[in-house]
Amino acid sequence: MSGHSKWHSIKHKKAAADSKRGKIFTKIIRELSVAARAGGGDIDKNPRLRKAVMDARAENMPADNIKRAILKGTGQLEGSSYEEINYEGYGPGGVALFVEVLSDNKNRTVSELRHVFTKNGGRIGESGCVAWMFKRKGYIVIEKSKASENKLMDIALSSGAEDLEDDGSNWEIFTSPEKYEAVVEALKKNNIEVDTSSLGYIPQNYIKLEGKPAQQLLRLMEELEDHDDVQHVWANFDISEEEIASFSA
Repeated sequence: MSGHSKWHSIKHKKAAADSKRGKIFTKIIRELSVAARAGGGDIDKNPRLRKAVMDARAENMPADNIKRAILKGTGQLEGSSYEEINYEGYGPGGVALFVEVLSDNKNRTVSELRHVFTKNGGRIGESGCVAWMFKRKGYIVIEKSKASENKLMDIALSSGAEDLEDDGSNWEIFTSPEKYEAVVEALKKNNIEVDTSSLGYIPQNYIKLEGKPAQQLLRLMEELEDHDDVQHVWANFDISEEEIASFSA
C-alpha cells in the first residue's frame, strides 16, 4: 500500500506535538492568496479558493486573516506575489518526489531545496524527470474507526470516487480532480470525518524501502514539508509501519 496516509498521519501528529500552527498558517495564507489571484475572490465561483478557506477554518484560522489573504490575492490589499513552481527529484532508493511550491523568490527556494535534497541522500532533477510517474487525483484519508468499509464504499463510489484502498490503519479514497469536491461533500453530509484531503499528484507505482534508506527518505520528506515555501510533497514510497514508528518515536 502507499505510504501517503501513513506519512500524513505522522505529519499531523508531529505538527500538533511541535505546535507548528504558525507554519501551517503561513502555508495556508499563501494558498489563499494564490487561489484568489488565479480564480477571483468569490469562493462560490472558485473551487480552489473554497478548498483553501475550508483548510483555514479547519485549522481555526481567524476570519480576519482569511479575508486579508484573499484581498491580497485579488490585489485589493498590498502583499507579496507568490509564484507556483513544481520541483521534481529523487530520494534514497530511487524514490521519485514531486514537490509543490509557492515562492516569492525562486532562486532562494531552489537553492534551499537543493540543499535539503542533497543532505538527505537525494537530488533535484530536471523538469519532467518524474512527473510522468504521477497522476493528478483527489486524495482523501479517513481513519478506519470513522466508517465501515461497506458504508464508505457506498458513499464514495456513488458520489464519483474512482477507488477505495486499505492502507492498514486508514481508508484512502481516490477521485478524479473533477469529482474531488463532490466526494468530500458527500462524506461530510453523511457525518464522516475526513482526516486529510487534497488535490495532488498520486504515484502510479511504489518503491519499498527499509533500514537506512527508509529513515533517510522520511527525514527528507519531513524537512521538505517543514520548508515555508513547500505546500505539498508527493512520493512513490512504501515503508512499513515499524520503520515509521521508529522514525516518529
